[in-house]
Formats: sequence, structure tokens, C-alpha cells
Amino acid sequence: MSWQQYVDTQLISKNLKKAAIAGLDGNIWAKSADFNLTSEEVKALLASYEDTSKLHSNGLVLDGQKYFYLSGDDRVVRGKQGKGGVHLMKTKQTLLVGVYDEPLTAPEAANITESLGEYLSNCGY
Repeated sequence: MSWQQYVDTQLISKNLKKAAIAGLDGNIWAKSADFNLTSEEVKALLASYEDTSKLHSNGLVLDGQKYFYLSGDDRVVRGKQGKGGVHLMKTKQTLLVGVYDEPLTAPEAANITESLGEYLSNCGY
């Protein structure tokens, strides 16, 4: 399965609004058609895993949109904007980005994103 197929069938088809898979070098491997996520934004997100104090003060920026930082750890970061939000999961080689909006809830978005993340981790990614 191609990276684009993972985005389309495992993230977007499960009702995430926007989604992407990027490498830990910041390169975007695949993304949904209307998602204008940049390499610079991915690199900033990856750097924030090392220093979450930046997230507390600046939030997360994806596709030019700012999200308030809710919580995170060394694998998962959660952000909120209005009635939607973003769920990120870092694996051994990738960063998964899932943006959601109502009627999808934060726990549902987490389950979608983390299920694919766990699968990729188990496959060595």
C-alpha cells in the first residue's frame, strides 16, 4: 500500500477532515488533497516533541492554522481549535497528522490516528 493510500483509506475515509504522513526529517510523504501542511510546520512540530514548553506558549500550527496545545508525551500530541482539533502520533520513522471537526470527537480521532500509528510501528515504521 502506498503512503497516499494509507492517508486516503486509513485516515480520511474514517472521517478525519485532513490528514498527512511525514518522515521524521520533515518531508511530507502523503497528505489529503486540501491539506496545505508544509515541511517547515512538520519540522517545528517534531522539534516541539523535544521541548513542549514551546507548545504551551505558541500552540501548534498546521496548514497555517493555530491550535491550542492540550497535552502530549513522547509519541502523541493533542491540540484544539473551536469544536475540532488535531491529533499527532510519532512513530519510529513517521509523524501522523489527523485533523478533525464535529461530529468526530477527540477520542475517535485519537483512535483513528493511533491505530494506524501502532500498525506502522509494528511494521518497523
